[in-house]
Amino acid sequence: MTEIIGVRFKSIGKIYYFSPGELKIPVGEKVIVETSRGVECGEVVVENKMVRDENITAPLKSVIRIADKKDMATIENNKKKEEDAFKVCQEKILKHKLDMKLVEVECTFDNSKLLFYFTAENRVDFRELVKDLASVFRTRIELRQIGVRDEAKMLGGLGICGRPFCCNDFLGEFQPVSIKMAKEQGLSLNPTKISGTCGRLMCCLKYEQESYEDLLRTTPKVNAYVQTPDGNGYVEEVNLITGKLKVKPENSDGASTIYNKKDVQVIKDGVVKVNKDELRALKGLE
Repeated sequence: MTEIIGVRFKSIGKIYYFSPGELKIPVGEKVIVETSRGVECGEVVVENKMVRDENITAPLKSVIRIADKKDMATIENNKKKEEDAFKVCQEKILKHKLDMKLVEVECTFDNSKLLFYFTAENRVDFRELVKDLASVFRTRIELRQIGVRDEAKMLGGLGICGRPFCCNDFLGEFQPVSIKMAKEQGLSLNPTKISGTCGRLMCCLKYEQESYEDLLRTTPKVNAYVQTPDGNGYVEEVNLITGKLKVKPENSDGASTIYNKKDVQVIKDGVVKVNKDELRALKGLE
């Protein structure tokens, strides 16, 4: 077992483990630590606790110190530097006529590096831009191209549900979301209905997926061949939540009938799958 603390460097970001040494550090305290990017200031979100050695990546870097007033002043100065760098970079982008959108600028705590995050449709040759920025700020410059999901996480906003973006509010890391999830949940495969403001599939499709998978294991699917109290037929519609099935009689022009899934027996089940036409129409959402 190893004693650790959990530190987060962004309000909604990944938690990293560090060795507290002899320090007892409460949640909410700012600490100065050494990272792969250099010396950084982060917030403690997991107080001192013991974890199994297999749950950490050894060797753990140690906490340098608890942040003091001087450190907090450095953070404020860095924020002003980030604002100035954002304006300068936008001017340089226009000057070089680059097809890119600047999203955020981040200054490392020790002022050893300025990171510029941007989005672009295609690859961007920003070598001249880097030279210009380096001549202005006299520090190491790094430009990182990010995706639209990362842009939404950084900028925030309101989703179609009226609530703040999940990625900006509480999701530490993105979870994989697929078109098949929307299909299995019986949602309309309309891009405007299943995509978020970022233009990709809504992260919330993942939240109830396990429940839908459990229901699918016990519910006949569309096109399933089933036996009902009134004879055999084919399932036309399924409501997974209520367990109601709309079944059309076999070899009959009679009207379809609604049954509870408990009252039918599956002879040959259907398959939930996304066909090629649907995939083509929804290309780019995943």
